[in-house]
Formats: sequence, C-alpha cells, structure tokens
Amino acid sequence: MLILQTILALIVTLGILVTIHEFGHFWVARRCGVKVLRFAWGFGTPLYIWKDKLNTEFAICALPLGGYVKMLDEREEPVEPEQLHLSFNQQSVYKRIAIAGAGPLANFLFAIFAYWVIFLMGSQVVVPVLGEIAPDSAVAQAGLQSGHEIVSVDDKATPEWSDINLQLVKRLGDSGSIAFGVRETSDGLARTYQVPIEDWLVGQVQPDPMAALGIVPFRPKTPALLEEIAEDGAAHAAGLQAGDKVLAIDGDWVADAGRFVDTVKNAAGQALQFTVARGTEELLITVTPRPTESDGQTIGLIGVMLASVEYPSSHLRELNYGVLGSLQEAVVKTWDMSVVILSAIKKMIMGQISAENLGGPITIANAAGSSASYGIESFLNFLAYLSVSLGILNLLPIPMLDGGHLLYYFIEVVKGKPLSEKMQIVGIKIGMALIAMIMLFAFYNDLSRI
Repeated sequence: MLILQTILALIVTLGILVTIHEFGHFWVARRCGVKVLRFAWGFGTPLYIWKDKLNTEFAICALPLGGYVKMLDEREEPVEPEQLHLSFNQQSVYKRIAIAGAGPLANFLFAIFAYWVIFLMGSQVVVPVLGEIAPDSAVAQAGLQSGHEIVSVDDKATPEWSDINLQLVKRLGDSGSIAFGVRETSDGLARTYQVPIEDWLVGQVQPDPMAALGIVPFRPKTPALLEEIAEDGAAHAAGLQAGDKVLAIDGDWVADAGRFVDTVKNAAGQALQFTVARGTEELLITVTPRPTESDGQTIGLIGVMLASVEYPSSHLRELNYGVLGSLQEAVVKTWDMSVVILSAIKKMIMGQISAENLGGPITIANAAGSSASYGIESFLNFLAYLSVSLGILNLLPIPMLDGGHLLYYFIEVVKGKPLSEKMQIVGIKIGMALIAMIMLFAFYNDLSRI
C-alpha cells in the first residue's frame, strides 16, 4: 500500500509540475503566433487524443513521467509555404527567448501561488525557543542558553523553526560566523550572538545544520505514552499495546517522551527491558529495536507512535498575513528557495557540499509520498520547492535545457545571427552527455541510500 501511494504521489507531482512548465511554453508560443502541433502529458504511445479549434492535439500518453510541447518547426519536418509564418524557427529571436523562458517562469509563478495558498491558510507554529543544550556545543560556547528564543539568523527574521533551518542551509560549506538574533526571557531584549564556523559541514552527506551547532528545540516534558502500534514492528511482537505508558527502560526512569525516543534510537539490535504501566498493572516487557538505516546512520526502531506533544500557549504562534501579505511572503519565500538551490548547486560544483546529496526519481518519489501523507499544506510546500528546483535547473546554460536554448538566442542577439548548425549540434551532444551523467549519478545515489 505504501509503495502504491509513493508511486501515485510521484505521478501526481511530476504530472502537475511538468504540465505547468509545458503550459508556459504553450501559452506564450500561441501568443507569439507559433502553431502548436501537440501538447502531451507523458511520453510514449498516446492513450487518448483530442483536438481544439486551432487543430492542436492534446494527448495523454502511456508513460506519465513528463510531457512535452511540439511546435511547427522547419528543423524537424518540412513546412508548407503558407504556414512558414507559424513556424517556431521563423520567429524573431526575442519571441524565441520569450517562448523558451516561459516554461521556467511558469514554475516560479506556480511556486508563488502554492506558497501564497499556504500563507493564506494561516498556521500555528512552535516558537523557536531553545531547549536543553550541551555545554560544549557551538551555540552554548557562543553564549546562547536554554530558554532563549531565536528571532533571526544572519539578520533574517525566523518566526518558526523551518526558517532557522533554511537560513542555516544557506551557510553550508562557509567559513566565518553565523549571527543569531536572540530574545532572552529574562528581559525580553534581543541581542546578537556570533557562532564561528570553519568549512562548515563540508562534504557531509545529508548534513543536519541545527544538530551540528547543538541547537535543540524546546519540547514540553510529556510522558512516553504509546498511541499507535505498528503490526509489523518490534513493539507489537513483544506484546506492547496502544495506551501503554513506558515508565522506565532497563531500570532507568524515563522522564519524558524525548528520553524514550533517544534511548530506543541508540539501542539498535539490543534487548531493552521496558517497565510499562497498563491500567492498574505494571509490567516488564523486553523489546529489541530493529536496526534501520536513516540519514547514513543505524538507529533502532520499534514501530510505535507516541501521543502528540501539547505545547503551552506561550510557545505557540499564529501566523496570519492576509491576502496581500501572503502574496508578499510567497514572493520572498520563492526568492529565498531560489537562492538556496543556486547556492547549493554552486557549492556542490566547488566540492563544499557532497554530491551524494543529489537525489533522483526514487528520492523525489519518497518525498512526494511522505509529504502527501502529511496533508495538503505539506504536499503544497513540497510542490512549491520542487517547482522552484525545476525552474532553476531548466535555466542552467546546458544545451537540451531551456537555459541552453536561451544561451544560443542571447549569443544570436549579440552576434546578429544564429550560431552555426554545427556548433549547435556539438552543444546538444555535450548537453545530452551532461544530463545523462547527472541523471545516472542521482539514480546511483538513490540506490545507495536504499
């Protein structure tokens, strides 16, 4: 069932994003006077075809992982003299630039729309207040303490934890210092603390920026109450039941749910004796967490879901921006994500970020499936992020991509004439080789993670 959900989520995700991208090309091409022969969702054998009043074919194809727009073009097939003015290659260079850039632009506009919907819905978020932090951690040595609220990172406001993580991701591979704006609970004033970094997390696979600095979010002290038990998990096999409250593990008192999670994660393959309260009874149950690979590490899992944590109202914040405010926030969010992705590409090329972080179709499918299971807001967030990524990647100056075509057209603007056909063919071959290498490497990374 999980595999089916993941596959369906991948198809829906790529279907939405590719359709939006290709619609950008389609819409602008028509307004530039170019005849569109086919707008296809998917590749391969058409399963269903219909035509509009301009005789454009709309097709749903057998392989639903992509799509394309086919325009009238002399370079692909002979064109009747009376239709030459409708051919793509006969348009001015500026019209061709507009058509080529319309696909990525559509992806950015969709990301803005998706983020706008998310902000318009409003949300209740956890205020980024520090919990217990290790005395030898980087943030502790810089002066940050438990109970401090992080209000900004590098002068960028951070009303929630995701904003902090996004700002820290921007600094991967850097040297210097990270500026934390902190509101101290004692006087309510905001102060700035500098946390030094040197070649920060260079080359690490799937780095965790907050954990690396020793940032621990505040969590209320809640009991380890088991809410759900997976039937195929170690907890179910050992006899644990929903509603059980774990009091101690191997004789050590479990003060809260966080302590329970940490103990189980660090005991992969080791037998643990749980002291459990079930109704009026107190039971001893032995459970062996199953070793599981996660982010390059082996952790223990027993297949349980704990009762949700309830935060005090002082640690919750309502985010409501209104219609225009949400639009402004959406534009800023899309810009920030674009900067993060471009920075990551640059640092990956320079070796500051491990190329093993590059993900392929399996990574996208897993992320799509997970985000879909968490609800509409999570799925929209994922769609927006992936749409920005698709827009940026298509603008890279690699022949075969929109950015490669734009490069050719800008050269044509400067030279006053197109590049020779021989040069364009050489560029296309290089582009195909680069794209194939990147795709193979991403797919290899996917398989390695499995």
